[in-house]
Amino acid sequence: MICNSLDFRLLGRLVLLVAALGGGGYAAQHHAYGLALGTLVLLIILVLDLTRYLTREQQALADFTLALQYRDFSRQYPTQAGPASLRPLHAAFNQVNATFRELRAEREGQFQYLQTILALLDTGIVSYDAAGTVTWVNEAFKQTLHLPYLKNMRALQTRQPVLYEAICRAVPGQPAVVKLTVGLQTVQLLVSATQFKLRGEAFTLLAFKNVSQALADTETAAWQQLLRVMTHEIMNSVAPIASLADSLGRHVQRAQQQEASGELLDDVGTGIRIIQQRSEGLLRFAQVYRDFSTLASPQRTTLYVQELLQATRQLLAEQLAAQGIEVTLSVRPAHLTLHADGHLLEQVLINLVLNAAQALTYTLNSRISLQAWSDEQERVIIEVKDNGSGIPADVLDSIFIPFFTTHPNGSGIGLSLAKQIMQLHQGSIQVHSVEGAGSAFQLWF
Repeated sequence: MICNSLDFRLLGRLVLLVAALGGGGYAAQHHAYGLALGTLVLLIILVLDLTRYLTREQQALADFTLALQYRDFSRQYPTQAGPASLRPLHAAFNQVNATFRELRAEREGQFQYLQTILALLDTGIVSYDAAGTVTWVNEAFKQTLHLPYLKNMRALQTRQPVLYEAICRAVPGQPAVVKLTVGLQTVQLLVSATQFKLRGEAFTLLAFKNVSQALADTETAAWQQLLRVMTHEIMNSVAPIASLADSLGRHVQRAQQQEASGELLDDVGTGIRIIQQRSEGLLRFAQVYRDFSTLASPQRTTLYVQELLQATRQLLAEQLAAQGIEVTLSVRPAHLTLHADGHLLEQVLINLVLNAAQALTYTLNSRISLQAWSDEQERVIIEVKDNGSGIPADVLDSIFIPFFTTHPNGSGIGLSLAKQIMQLHQGSIQVHSVEGAGSAFQLWF
């Protein structure tokens, strides 16, 4: 039906064109120049109309192709009005536009869905091209490194040189752990890299996972296992020694009553008493470490940080005053609260303050500062800071290891216990120290 309609319209235009040609020729032969001129004008109009008729489908197609080139799928072509011959073509154009709009909406929906998923991840993700230009980065990455924005990976060379070197050395499929300082906190990041090509251009995708807490938990669990084995072996060995010493003591006492050699019995008795004393000391030593390895879960309550720090200062006031140490206290805001176990935290603070006092032994104008504040992420931070001798850089990484101590009479248990208590509170303990200038221990909750 449509083809017949098109044929009749084209045939009608051709008949009119032939009639105009014939009329013009007839008028010219009979010297009717006015009629011939009118016929010529009509002929021109008919040629232009025929040209427009024959090319309007091509014009519509060219217009639609141009819209596709500029990704304009919002246009609607009339299917109820206009030339009947173009309506089927317009209907096809509208269907193509609708399909493209649906595909675009689906792609945008998938992109938004992916964005939402990546925003929920606590893993930092960044993608960049061969020139180092960052093409995409999620919020977790910027929060982990405290970066408000990142345009090019070379910006990390000045802000985080250790991380930048690790990125340059990163091998796809071979994750590496990088230890670096971000703000006031030391973190360990697991860096994974992969490479891909998109439209012929090479890209690198990096993932950063903060594994500080996981590594700390694993390390603590390993030390606890070691402590359990050690205490078991020590107690198994020491308990028979103590029992034997006690039995020998009773034998000596009976021998003395039977008038045996007094000098010999006295020597044996003295030796046995020494053995017994050392055995009891080893038993007490093992008991202390067993308590460390089986530390109970914290009993959390709402604590006012101001009261917690004041209680610690008052508890040690006499001892610190005897050493001539000035203690200052600052809490911002004054009503700062914390949901934690007050007894365990007081034990941590006492250990830190006593360690600070030891570091101030040979320091003039010695001072200890107890501070607490809440950061922009509403995390509570408590700091014990001194202006003492500081910690040598070569032992700074070892101070939280059980049994490690730089003091002749130290047990090496205080900082290890403090670290474990903070981990039980899902927090961490950080240290910043400059040898000869002092140390600052921070409890992050």
